[in-house]
Amino acid sequence: MPGADPGSFADFYSLQFSRIATQIYAYLGDHAEAQDIAQEAFVRAFDRWAVVSAYDEPFAWVRRVAWNLATSRMRRVKVTLGYLSRQREEHTPEPSPDRVALIQALAKLPDKHRLAVVLHYLANMTTAEIAKQESVADGTVRSWLSRGRAQLAGCFEESQEEVAHHG
Repeated sequence: MPGADPGSFADFYSLQFSRIATQIYAYLGDHAEAQDIAQEAFVRAFDRWAVVSAYDEPFAWVRRVAWNLATSRMRRVKVTLGYLSRQREEHTPEPSPDRVALIQALAKLPDKHRLAVVLHYLANMTTAEIAKQESVADGTVRSWLSRGRAQLAGCFEESQEEVAHHG
């Protein structure tokens, strides 16, 4: 900073910082944010101290910079809060006991049997479509389905027996 007197800036800063920080604190209601903004305004003044120190009221320049920074912050906060208020929290209902039982029963099936049951009954695919996807014969898929259904039936018969026995 050629021509600038750093000592005069240090004195200026010492005398004026708390005034700016207090005003910005009153405006924002956030003490730490007010201090950060006041600090930023003084850093900007320091970068231009050769010019700012020649102004009739250097304090007014720093105050204006601080207020501009605070106003920008307020706008950003307002935009952010507006955006957040428009976001909807999605609530997904918990799975029904039947769905939980089905998922548990499907998990007990061998992989190919489970694949055939899920694709046929939940994805509505024909045995021919599943066979093509899995590169196997249609009869193989029919066998997987038959075995998968039998195993699922067995799982649900066991569940019914447990309910009857414990109920």
